[in-house]
Amino acid sequence: MNIPILFEDGEALVIDKPAGLPIERPRKGGASLEDHLDQLKLGFQRAPQAVHRLDTDTSGCLLLARNPKSLKRFNAAFEERLVEKTYLGIVAGPVQGDEGTIELALSKISSEAKGWRMIVARKGKPAITHWTKRAELPGGLTLVEFRPETGRTHQIRVHAEHAFGRALLGDPVYGHKDARVTRTMLHASRLVVPREGKDPVMAEAPLPADFTGLGAA
Repeated sequence: MNIPILFEDGEALVIDKPAGLPIERPRKGGASLEDHLDQLKLGFQRAPQAVHRLDTDTSGCLLLARNPKSLKRFNAAFEERLVEKTYLGIVAGPVQGDEGTIELALSKISSEAKGWRMIVARKGKPAITHWTKRAELPGGLTLVEFRPETGRTHQIRVHAEHAFGRALLGDPVYGHKDARVTRTMLHASRLVVPREGKDPVMAEAPLPADFTGLGAA
């Protein structure tokens, strides 16, 4: 598997993570990003480490730290909400309005029947997502840009379902599978990580083929 590199310097790599590739090895085994870390050394002795998480289905910008000091600094930037994250998602239906902010606290629940998922809960952890409608696509779909302030698990997926009354296309947990796609349609399109005394880490990931195949551009 070829993993494109979107940004590279002595502290950081940003890769264009393919959809379907988990960052950590699944419990049941199988392929993961860990299989590619040696080739991503790119001449360094240490293998890079993922700084944040993307769902297995989510494609796009993933930041890797190339040494322990940069990992610590990048982690702090995420915790302090200094990182600009932009996602593109295809909503499985029309979206009313052109832009807005979703502020709904999230909590994790688990059941033997359905496994774990995130839910909107008043006593959950704060979660804020800004959104802008980008295009109405064929088949009644909508391309939406999401800019999360916080980084809760499944935040965009849950916020989309609650705010729009429709989940992201293909989301099997908060919506349903769809014959038109093979995954939840979410793409990490842009990442900006500030660095003190240095230019920021900046990367943009082009739209993948399954997005453009649905009319997104």
